[in-house]
Amino acid sequence: MTDDKMTDDALYALKSLHTAQPSPEAKKIALNAAMAAFEQAHGRQPARAGWLSRWRWGAGLGVPLGTAVAALVLFPLGTQMFSATSNHTDSVPPKTKEVTLATSTTDAPAKKDEFTSDDKQQVTLQVQQPVAEKPKSVATGQTEPVEREIALPNTVADGTVVPLNEEPAPEMDQLATVAPAPQPTLNGRDSMAKIASPTTSANATAMGGAGFAAREQAPLGIVPMQPGDTFQKFDENRVKVTKTDPVSTFSIDVDTASYSYVRSVLKDGYLPDPDAVRLEEMINYFPYDYEAPASIDTPFKASMAVIPTPWNPKTELLEIGIKGYVPPAKDRAPENLTFLIDTSGSMDEPNKLPLLKRSFGLLVDTLQPNDTVSIVTYAGSAGVALKPTKASDKTTILQSLEAMYPEGSTAGAEGIALAYKVNAEAKGDGTINRVILATDGDFNVGIDDPDQLKAFIKTERNQGIGLSVLGFGRGNLDDALMQALAQDGNGNASYIDNFQEAQKVLVTEGGANLVTIAKDVKIQLEFNPAQVSEYRLVGYETRALNNEDFNNDTVDAGEIGAGHTVTAIYEITPTGTGADLNDPLRYSATSSEPTAVSDELGFLKIRYKAPDGDVSKLISTPITQSMVVKDLSNASNDQRFAASVAAFGQKLKGSNYGGSMSWDDIANLANGARGADSNGYRGEFVQMVKVAALLNPDHNGNGRAKSDDPNLQPHSTGGQPSSEPPAVD
Repeated sequence: MTDDKMTDDALYALKSLHTAQPSPEAKKIALNAAMAAFEQAHGRQPARAGWLSRWRWGAGLGVPLGTAVAALVLFPLGTQMFSATSNHTDSVPPKTKEVTLATSTTDAPAKKDEFTSDDKQQVTLQVQQPVAEKPKSVATGQTEPVEREIALPNTVADGTVVPLNEEPAPEMDQLATVAPAPQPTLNGRDSMAKIASPTTSANATAMGGAGFAAREQAPLGIVPMQPGDTFQKFDENRVKVTKTDPVSTFSIDVDTASYSYVRSVLKDGYLPDPDAVRLEEMINYFPYDYEAPASIDTPFKASMAVIPTPWNPKTELLEIGIKGYVPPAKDRAPENLTFLIDTSGSMDEPNKLPLLKRSFGLLVDTLQPNDTVSIVTYAGSAGVALKPTKASDKTTILQSLEAMYPEGSTAGAEGIALAYKVNAEAKGDGTINRVILATDGDFNVGIDDPDQLKAFIKTERNQGIGLSVLGFGRGNLDDALMQALAQDGNGNASYIDNFQEAQKVLVTEGGANLVTIAKDVKIQLEFNPAQVSEYRLVGYETRALNNEDFNNDTVDAGEIGAGHTVTAIYEITPTGTGADLNDPLRYSATSSEPTAVSDELGFLKIRYKAPDGDVSKLISTPITQSMVVKDLSNASNDQRFAASVAAFGQKLKGSNYGGSMSWDDIANLANGARGADSNGYRGEFVQMVKVAALLNPDHNGNGRAKSDDPNLQPHSTGGQPSSEPPAVD
């Protein structure tokens, strides 16, 4: 196209074209591109936002984003804008919406439908808005008209204006077309979800702020680690002196979100945020072959062993393994489940809502006919997508899942309140009641007081309704809040990064994650200073309890589900080895040496409550020398593999204690302890270690590799991407 003005004939020719309805996401980018072209036409240099023309769609297309977007949406959008100012003969006038692109520093408003040629930056368009209908609700059969808000790429939620692109807009003769993305399926059925094109799936969640910089600087072929994910900050557990601090107390934890999140980041060619690495969740991701209790009268059993420390020949690892009771399938109580699903605009990515719907489809296929399912969605507002429905009517449930589509902001608190209300109405005698929250963690509307929300969840927990949390995607993930909500709701927090993980969490471990056999499980261990001079707990930093909390039944703790395995590891220093990190005290509490003469290394106590109980019960057992394994090669596969995962997590975090073990040594230790590995989890872990080795070679020392780009991670420490993202088998 030349610089000549558009003629009336050309405009009428455009009007006669048959055009497709552009998506709201495409409108966002097209309007921004139009502004950039307007600025250039008037000989001015637009402000900087260089992502628009520099970002290229992935592997091998080589088509500039601005060029492809123009082909997809500028013609339809131009026709709509032209039609909006024409005389209409339709009986129903078109719906219009005013959209402000930017705000001037002057007080004089700009006229509608007019681009000013001076320095004023306020431009208001009157855009035709055809009335769209939501898919019919399966439960009610009703339809509701919906207005789609146009959120522009140069504005963010708080009204801040992001400057427009300073580079020249593409010429119209450079237009190209791109084939639409393939539609996913839900258990073999076509999905009704709108799948984002490359322009929206890669960029829609970062249309402003730090998201620009991350993508602008990312090399082609590398999926950038999105800024915005938040984690609870914590310091790793320190070494404690047994003489002065012999007692350690913590809450049990069976969450696995940290492991799958770390795996997702590594697969994309980046090192994770150190606070995203929670060692206990890394270790507990894997099933271990611990001995199970014989009956529900004792809901779990503890197994212990002491093995040599792989990363320190002068210390030992005390491994405590717990296996939960597995009730017979015929004894399982009916489940009353409410799916609370985030359908906000930020879920419009292939690894978010489409993956979420397929994941819940897996769960529905495992339910018994007398189980009950209801669905609540939340975005700009919350609503009931499916009233309580028996699982025998799977078709209705699956159709309700497929009918969901992303739109609006995130009214998280409103959705949670409605989900609990719906679940309470469907409770029956002896039913297992649980709300399952599925979200990318972007609670950006409706939560003014997180503490008030947590208190509400605790109240509902005491009424017999639990809460589990499933995280999807990256870029908005509020991991800290999701962990807190799951803990307050007597549930688990998991992160679903792929379909295989959905299978693991919702099918393979579905019973353990939904059926609680013991609640408020606490562990307290007292070490014998005559045998152990120092110790430190590996992980569980965010689950620490005061020693006095152990016997206080009002203090909340973690839950164990049917068949859950839980592992806790202490690194201990045997007395007399000379490996102590702390000097002996000159003025000790007592002038005499410890008088204990038994061979006990310590004494383990576990408190728990029955799922419907209020008074805790106690299990206790000594830790004796008979549990000590002198040679690491004689330790079991489970013991050696758990140690390798602990070593990996510590090295990934840049631990002050366990980071000296090389990546190759960790991989070899894990590979030699894979055992049967019927699900392939341990083999996948070995590949993860090799990926981490590529991103942070051992020649960089025991610490983490440093990144020159602070936008790659929320913290300044992080890994440099390789030239190609390593493949993980």
